[in-house]
This record gives sequence, C-alpha cells and structure tokens, in this order.
Amino acid sequence: MNDNKEEYWGMPLNTYCMLIHLSQLTSIIIPGLGFILPIVMWATNKDKHELIDQHGKITVNWLISLFIYSIICGILIVVLVGAIGLIILAILNLVFAIIAAIKANNGELWVYPLSIKFLK
Repeated sequence: MNDNKEEYWGMPLNTYCMLIHLSQLTSIIIPGLGFILPIVMWATNKDKHELIDQHGKITVNWLISLFIYSIICGILIVVLVGAIGLIILAILNLVFAIIAAIKANNGELWVYPLSIKFLK
C-alpha cells in the first residue's frame, strides 16, 4: 500500500491523522462537535488504514477520559477545586491535541498522557 498516493477525505494519510486530533478542538466553536467529529473521522476510515484506526482510538480514549475528568471536576466545583480542574483540563486538551497532531503529521503515534485505555 503506497501511503503517499492514498487519500482520505481528499487528504494524505498523515494530514488526515493530524486532523483527527485537531478536530476535537472544534468544540471551541460549536459545543459537542469536538466529540462527534473525531469519532466520525475515525469510524468512516478506520478499516482503510491501520494508522487511522490507531490515531482514532487514541483520540477517542482521550475524549472519554476527558469527559470523565470533566464530570469529576464539575462535581468538585462545589468545593471550588473543580473550577481550577476544568481550566487545567481545557489547557491540557489544547496542548495534547496540538502535540498529537504534530506527531501525527510527522508519521508518529503519540498517546495522550492521563488517557485511560478504553479501546485497545
């Protein structure tokens, strides 16, 4: 399989994998889209290339982990610690998505720190 010539949604493989990671940041503009878009991108092409499947699983694992951490922080808002936790989570999500996207564009696989492995 020649990865340089194959395209996914009109993009080369590494670019597509990079956008799987960056697509989670679309929640900044449209709430919820950052959860749905990476899953759709992964699900529609996961069977076409192993790298897409790997990047998608890593991203979905992080999104589920982030959701769980956000719920915990939301509960902890009562004691004011949760607000700080939510701010930290927002910063980590931005930084982790950018790091993962850069790595993906370079053809590398990067697992998000603090991510719980739901999908293997």
